[in-house]
Order: sequence, then structure tokens, then C-alpha cells
Amino acid sequence: MSERVLEIAGVSKRFGDTLANDDISLTLDKGEIVALLGENGAGKTTLMSILFGHYTPDSGSVSVMGKPLPPGKPRAAIRAGVGMVHQHFSLAPNLTVLENVMTGTESLWKLASDRRAGRQKLEDISKRFGLAVEPEARVGDLSVGEQQRVEILKALYNDATILVLDEPTAVLTGPEAEKLFATLKEMAAQGLSLIFISHKLDEVMATADRVVVLRGGRQVAERKAVETSKAELAELMVGRKVERPVREPATPGPVVLEAVGVSVRVDGVDRLKQASFTLHAGEVLGIIGVSGNGQSVLAGLLSGTIKRSAGDLVVFGKGVGDLSVADAIALGIGRVPEDRNGEGAIGEMAIWENAVLERLPEFSKNGFVDRKSAVAFAGEIIESFDVRGGTPTSRTRLLSGGNMQKLILGRNLIENPKILLAAQPARGLDEGAVAAVHERILAARRSGTSVVLISEDLDEVMALADRIQAIVGGRLSPPVAADDVDARKLGLMMAGEWTENTDAV
Repeated sequence: MSERVLEIAGVSKRFGDTLANDDISLTLDKGEIVALLGENGAGKTTLMSILFGHYTPDSGSVSVMGKPLPPGKPRAAIRAGVGMVHQHFSLAPNLTVLENVMTGTESLWKLASDRRAGRQKLEDISKRFGLAVEPEARVGDLSVGEQQRVEILKALYNDATILVLDEPTAVLTGPEAEKLFATLKEMAAQGLSLIFISHKLDEVMATADRVVVLRGGRQVAERKAVETSKAELAELMVGRKVERPVREPATPGPVVLEAVGVSVRVDGVDRLKQASFTLHAGEVLGIIGVSGNGQSVLAGLLSGTIKRSAGDLVVFGKGVGDLSVADAIALGIGRVPEDRNGEGAIGEMAIWENAVLERLPEFSKNGFVDRKSAVAFAGEIIESFDVRGGTPTSRTRLLSGGNMQKLILGRNLIENPKILLAAQPARGLDEGAVAAVHERILAARRSGTSVVLISEDLDEVMALADRIQAIVGGRLSPPVAADDVDARKLGLMMAGEWTENTDAV
């Protein structure tokens, strides 16, 4: 018989008028991996935050190893063996790996930290689970994947036997995600019990033993992974059959944006190297590449946040020199940044404030913001783009990551920009939301908007783009027609295998 390690019984939680969790029950056995699946805002993170003691439930109970867990006490959860790896890391970038892992694990009354014992314990855990790190490395110098490894090690250092991971692959590349799930399976094989929050069906089917589906705060289904399918899970998540839109053939218009030999130097290093491309009216140009190859610099250049060091940038037939943010907005360039929390929205501001932040003159009279029209505009975005979890006057930080992304996309697309710069537009979105976002981008294309789509998702780029260029080490490949390539060829291009005249279009 399986050993029951966790039982969540009849948990409900309300935030104002929003019922985030409605009478949810969930169990977990030793060595089991359970996926908690649901749309953005379905209540997944709230439920796990109750387990970890960040929130106190309005009703219901949580038991670990058969013993009731005191509500609202993270320290009690940690002592009971519950560890949580948050979507947005809680690490101190100026401290070393060892210092981050040991923080809070020793008595404040100790005269000195026992770093030798701490380092030995960390190295033992790293070796046991295949989570290689350098204990003395500064966390701020690590890649995102390495930082997530540190978060997991921090939980294991506290002797966690139940590990909860909130959207663990939201900021990881494909290879990093594969390594992570191989590690999670090894952990389960060694007796750890895991819950991971996700809305990515491929990783759920490949990793979970059992799937619990939430929708609108309620538990709507539970399935063994081997007895279900992606199609069934997608329908359970959103309550309807989900189909991704199909890109229709189209004839692009004239060139609206052109980069000729553009380079960008950051901290003495060329991050973008003699990049050239053209963008036509009513076209989606896909830029595909593994994270860290210059995509963020290219996005910053086109949105006016980063200056070029060489080359020419031409918009609507006119050279623009060093494009500023104000210039980009005035030219009709909409921006969906890669980092929604750092660049896309200000969490402490209301939703309506973030909705009009980049276009204040349009919502101002005599130097004062016309709040009534701004709130109405935000309400229109919320309704049109299905932004869940708040009203126009709610704090933006209360939105789930996916709903914040829909807010940012909505404020740009709702008035049909001339050019849309979309960096990772569907990252962190559930299957239904991905389909909706893709449909919005294709609808903008049909209306004449030109789109620069920067993505690490091969399927997304192949589905939406008319032409595709790979970016490797800051260099752009020649463009190829999306209809003339397959995933294998694009994969080779992402690895830097192309010639300067390879099937250029």
C-alpha cells in the first residue's frame, strides 16, 4: 500500500468577491508526482500557498504525515517537511549559493555560522539528486536554470520530503526544462513526493503520475496520467474544446521596418552583431533562438530602451537614428516585453493605471488623468482579453502571471498598432489563453499590423510567422519562408548552422 504523506480536505479561500478556492480536496502519496493543472487564475497557486502557510484558509484543513498542519505558519510547514519553489525566485543575488541555502537555518544566537558543515550538507544533497552547483558562486551571476536549482536545493537543505514547484518551467529553456523533470523523477524514485503547478500539457503528460484539474477555483477532475490525453485535459481546463488558430495565406505589403547591419554593445560586449532584417505590412516575422542569444537586446533596440552602436534603423521609410521609447510609441510601435513583472507592469499600481501607462496623453485633460475614461478603457481590455482575477481598480500584483500577460497584450492590441513587438507573448499562459493570444496576433496581422515575434517556442513561431530568422550569438540568419521549413531545419539554424544565402526570402 502507498504511504499517504499529504491530505488537503475541503479547503476554501476567498479574496473579497473572488472565490479563489472552493471546497478543494487533494492527496499525495510517498514517491508520487501530482500535477496541479488549470487555467491562469484557476486557484492553483492559492491552494499551494495555503499548504505552505502563506495564506490561511477560510475553511478546510491540511495534514502532513497524518498530523494537522497549523494554518498560516510557513515555519510549521517547513518543519513538517514541506518545501516550496516559487515561480519568482526568493534568492538574494548578492549572496553566494551556500549563503542563500543556509539563510534562516541556524539559530540567531550562534556566534558564527558553521559554513563547513553547511557546505558538506549542500554538496551531499547536490550529489544525491544530481543538482550540480558551485557553493561559493554568487547567485546574481547564475543563469535562470541554475538559480532554480538553488531554490530546490534550499528546500531540500531544510529536509523537505514534500516539494511543491509553482510553474517550474515558466522561465526555463527547453533543454533546462528537460533536465529539471529528469531530476524530479529521480527525486520521486528516491522517495520524495512532489506537486508541480502547471498548465503545460506536454510536461504534465511526460512527468506526472496523477493530474488534478482546477477550473474557476473548483476541482473539476482527477486523472491518472496514463489514462488521459492532452486533448481531454485541455478541455477539462477551459470547459470547452480548444483548437489553435491556423495562419492563413496572405500577401505582405511594403516594408515598414528595416535594420541594416545593426550592432549593439553592452558593457563592452557586442550583444547584437550586424543584424539585418526587413518587416512588411501585414506580416509576422519570427525570430527564433535559445534564450540568451541576443533576443532581449533586439527587443530593447526596437522598443527604444537600448541604443545601437552601429548600423541603421529605418521605420516607415525614414531613418530614426537612436530610437527612444517616446519615439517608438509615437510611431505606433506596441510592445509586449519578455519580462512582464520587471518591464511590463508595476505591481503596486491599479490595473487601470497600468493599462494607460504608456499612453497618458490620450487619457489626460489639462494636465490631469481622466480616471473615468482610463478605468473604462481598462474594463474594455479585461472583457475583451479575458483578464481574470481583478477589476480595473484592483492592484495589478493580485493578477496571476498569465492574466498580467493578457493585460499587457490587451493594452497594445486593442487599438491595432502599426507594428507590434511581441517577445515571448504566450509564455506562462494556459492552453486556452495561448490559443486566444495566437488568434489575436493573427487578427492583427489580417488588419495590417506588422509583427516581430520573438520566441523560443518552435511550434509558436512555425504557427504564426510568415518568415523566420534564427538568432545565435547576437547574429541573425537569413530569413526563410515558414512554409518551407520544418522543426529539424529550424533546430539546426538555432544551433548556428546556416550559410549567408541559405534559402533567403
